[in-house]
Amino acid sequence: MCGIVGLFLKDRALDEQLGQLLSQMLITMSERGPDSAGIAIYGESTKKESKITVQSSNHTEDFDALENICKQEAWNNVRLCRKDNHAVIITDTMHLKDILHYTKNHMPNLRIMSVGDSVEIYKETGLPREVIERFSINNMSGTHGIGHTRMATESAVTTLGAHPFSTAPDQCLVHNGSLSNHNNLRRDLLRDGINIETDNDSEIAAAYLTNQMAKGLSLRNALEESLNDLDGFFTFVVGTKQGFGVLRDPIACKPAVMAETEKFVAFGSEYRALVDLPGIEAAHIWEPEPATVYFWGH
Repeated sequence: MCGIVGLFLKDRALDEQLGQLLSQMLITMSERGPDSAGIAIYGESTKKESKITVQSSNHTEDFDALENICKQEAWNNVRLCRKDNHAVIITDTMHLKDILHYTKNHMPNLRIMSVGDSVEIYKETGLPREVIERFSINNMSGTHGIGHTRMATESAVTTLGAHPFSTAPDQCLVHNGSLSNHNNLRRDLLRDGINIETDNDSEIAAAYLTNQMAKGLSLRNALEESLNDLDGFFTFVVGTKQGFGVLRDPIACKPAVMAETEKFVAFGSEYRALVDLPGIEAAHIWEPEPATVYFWGH
């Protein structure tokens, strides 16, 4: 049992409240998963800058070293925004590959949480309130976001095992459920050259969608294809730069509820995650249909 939430803002006047609203939704779901929690926030993007969200168990030394190497290599206009043991590297897109190559080969304690033009991912062991306060999620603005609180079933309770999982730029996934054929899928994905960091079945779901989209499918078509290829029980909420999508398996035994108004679209594992959203009393509220893809985008 896990708790997942998502919030897509139609009314840009609410952008400054995204972190606060999404945080409260996730805190309400705390009883569904005490092991770890995480949130992905999508903000404004530009074509000239990229973001890399990183985490380190030795963060003070690693982040200092990273700032120093950027100066030594003359990677101009690189900024490091630290939040406890996470940091967001904001760089000219032309330096993105250089920084990723360096961190991968020379900084073994540094973990990549996300890469992209707009997404930032923060996740750690602990309850949602602890994670949200640790990284000041309440103060973040953005256009949409997804979150997860985990009760571990398939793998260890670690930072990397927390959701959301990101396996491609500006893509991430949160999952409630369990996949039974993830080991077979893992072998196929590794053979196709997809990078996988953990033993978590949910990361396999994220990597599967990445692989399908790399072959030319849209997110909608990749989600539809997953109904044929993924065995088990699942509710997915998937974030992209443009918006987020929702899919439940054909049996749909994992709870899910959605709400839509003129100002937002919201998802929660339970209705109580949505009750404090502004204008919820006027929302169209429904349970997503089994084996049906939903997507909202800007």
